[in-house]
Amino acid sequence: MMLTKFVGVDVSDENQKLSFLQVLGSVVSSFFGVQKNATRERDFKRGRARDFIFVGILLTLVFILAVWGVVQLVMSVAVKG
Repeated sequence: MMLTKFVGVDVSDENQKLSFLQVLGSVVSSFFGVQKNATRERDFKRGRARDFIFVGILLTLVFILAVWGVVQLVMSVAVKG
């Protein structure tokens, strides 16, 4: 049996939880401040706050470590040079 589509979202998907990649994509787009309205609505309907908080904290730590690593690299090159 085929379910009808409503506003571009399959009705059978409405109760399914978001996958890790969907949560990751939403958090990354929120870091840049860019997100489609349909994606935001999907996140509020199907997403769990703890998933977004966990991924947000994880990506923040990755960002901080990346900045720290770049600074360490630049400082080591500047001291040797």
